[in-house]
Amino acid sequence: MNSKCYELKILPLFEDNLNEIVDYITFRLKNPIAAEQFVDDVETAIYERLKSPFAFAPYESKRNREHVYYTIPVRNYTIFYVMIGDIREVRTIIYSRRDLKKLI
Repeated sequence: MNSKCYELKILPLFEDNLNEIVDYITFRLKNPIAAEQFVDDVETAIYERLKSPFAFAPYESKRNREHVYYTIPVRNYTIFYVMIGDIREVRTIIYSRRDLKKLI
């Protein structure tokens, strides 16, 4: 069992994206309870993955990157993160039906 501890870093872009999603669910869809549950689901998924961030296949991208991207699916969204040493840097969250290959 992997007992290594990883530090978590959340980038402002992720926070901005998440806030936009929550605002959309809360105000446009008029469902603040669903928005709150979505945030809980995102938080749970991020912390669960912190236990074993390398246990999943890297995200395949045609772009040349310094750090490999990994994904966490949460409902209709995909969270993207990279590992930099012992730090898991959560970078963004994007609606999964968008053309992710163009965006990432």
